[in-house]
Amino acid sequence: MATYGQTCARPMCIPPSYADLGKAARDIFNKGFGFGLVKLDVKTKSCSGVEFSTSGSSNTDTGKVTGTLETKYKWCEYGLTFTEKWNTDNTLGTEIAIEDQICQGLKLTFDTTFSPNTGKKSGKIKSSYKRECINLGCDVDFDFAGPAIHGSAVFGYEGWLAGYQMTFDSAKSKLTRNNFAVGYRTGDFQLHTNVNDGTEFGGSIYQKVCEDLDTSVNLAWTSGTNCTRFGIAAKYQLDPTASISPGENPQGQRLVSWVAEVAGRWHAWRGH
Repeated sequence: MATYGQTCARPMCIPPSYADLGKAARDIFNKGFGFGLVKLDVKTKSCSGVEFSTSGSSNTDTGKVTGTLETKYKWCEYGLTFTEKWNTDNTLGTEIAIEDQICQGLKLTFDTTFSPNTGKKSGKIKSSYKRECINLGCDVDFDFAGPAIHGSAVFGYEGWLAGYQMTFDSAKSKLTRNNFAVGYRTGDFQLHTNVNDGTEFGGSIYQKVCEDLDTSVNLAWTSGTNCTRFGIAAKYQLDPTASISPGENPQGQRLVSWVAEVAGRWHAWRGH
């Protein structure tokens, strides 16, 4: 029987969400690299169970510095998660999620943001349902002009995956996103292809060659152009505390990343 990594908390195969199709291949290119950015992430947890996360980044080209702060508390007895967010744009966010309480596999999330400087408010209701062979999602963005509805579905059977993603803008009364994806996934090999709005075509291959070596290949093409974007990358785990990732992304940028844990802290060197 096919396995889906850590997504199978129970003894059955739950396919990934549409957004996570091909994620293993993308992570080889995205994690550990930051062109023109210096970034620092810190996470900690208090004795009472409150999780604190902070992230800061500096753009070496513009000199702009941005940061975020997030606190999260889980009330496991009732399946509740409370999250508070703040960023340097002075936007405040509150998120409340309830999971596996109404029915097994169902998660509901209520997300709101508020900017004191502009008075702008936004709200979103997210829902997801995950069971064997199926992963469904539906989000509603509330706006004064009219809500936007985002829907997705992924079906899996014996390692094969098929997914669909759409967005319906009620203000314009039309579909603004219409995406399809097909893939095959086993424990150490993943193949995915996708079509976005009938104009963008992409594909990716991920393979875990051995315990310490992961490889990834990405292809992308947009109709109306003669340019095919190609990328290849690898990640080699030198030891439990250090890894190196060379490659070239679909934008033609050559990548080198070295990440290591020194005295309990993670340090990274990146180049291109």
